[in-house]
Amino acid sequence: MVADRDLILAPLQAHGVAPEQVTHVVITHHHPDHTINIALFPNAEVVDLGARYRGDQWLDHPGDGHRVSDHATLILTPGHTREDATLLVETDDGVVACTHAWWRADRTPEIDPLADDQAALEVSRRRVLEAADTVIPGHGEPFPTGRR
Repeated sequence: MVADRDLILAPLQAHGVAPEQVTHVVITHHHPDHTINIALFPNAEVVDLGARYRGDQWLDHPGDGHRVSDHATLILTPGHTREDATLLVETDDGVVACTHAWWRADRTPEIDPLADDQAALEVSRRRVLEAADTVIPGHGEPFPTGRR
């Protein structure tokens, strides 16, 4: 829950992107601190592993491996919650994972105090590390995986 929405909108504006131009918003899981600002992007398709929405229209159930765009794929990574997903984005510098499999860049807390299933989370963490070169954790700065 970002108290100052400029923390979200100012970086976009710096790149010349208006909120109305954002085409997709991906939900990694359904905790309010990760979903409350979705309405900032009125034209975006909202995607999670259970559904795709445009406006108030439910489009379908995308599922594991859903291609959000030509360079972005959504994968199932349960553990923090049962419905957790990770967005894998192919960039010129490698694959970036946006995920809540970790909270922070130092990979803490190792044992997730809110995890629905810590064992499933460990499997999900391995899946992300095998797929990504950089991880953007749920509440922190990016960290390299060492995959390259």
